[in-house]
Amino acid sequence: MANYLETDRLTLSRFTPADVELLVALDSDTEVMRFLTGQATPRDDIENVVLPEILKVYAEHPQLGTFKAEAAEGFIGWFGLQPTADAKVVDVGYRLNRAAWGKGYATEGTKALIAHAFGLGMEQVVAETMAVNHRSRAVMRRSGLRFLKLYHEHFDDPLPGTEFGEVLYGVDRATWEAGRHG
Repeated sequence: MANYLETDRLTLSRFTPADVELLVALDSDTEVMRFLTGQATPRDDIENVVLPEILKVYAEHPQLGTFKAEAAEGFIGWFGLQPTADAKVVDVGYRLNRAAWGKGYATEGTKALIAHAFGLGMEQVVAETMAVNHRSRAVMRRSGLRFLKLYHEHFDDPLPGTEFGEVLYGVDRATWEAGRHG
C-alpha cells in the first residue's frame, strides 16, 4: 500500500508484521506509557495482541487504523484514526517516542488526520486522555479539538492522577470547515 498520509515532515503508512521491533521499542519507554498503562508493554503482548489488533482494524476499516509515523530521523511513533461505535465518528490519537517530543510532530500529525477524517466523510473527530496529561491536552487544543467533558471511570489498578478523571475533546465537521480550528 502507498503511504496513508503525508505532511510537510511526516509520512504515515500501515504497520506490517515485520514492525514488531518498532512497537516494542516505543512501548518499552515507561515515560511514553506513563498516561496509558504506566509500564512497558510486554513483547509477547505486542506480538500476539497489539499488532494483530492493528492489522485487524485495517482489514475491517480500510481507511482507518494505527499508522507508522516516520520523519527525517526515521520512525518516531504512530498516529491513529480509530473507529468508534458511531460510523461517522473517529477517535484520533498518537504515541511518539521521547526523541520526537517538543518538535510539533504531535500537532502536525493530529491536524492532518482530523482534516483527513473529514475528507473521508466523518462528522466528528474525538480524542481522550487523562485530565492530568497536560501535554496531550495542549496538542488537542492546538490541533483544533475543543474540550467536551470531564468524566470518571473505575480502574482496578488506577494510574497516579486517575482520581482527577478523563477528558474528552472533539470537533465536528461544521466547526472545522468554518475555519475555527486554528
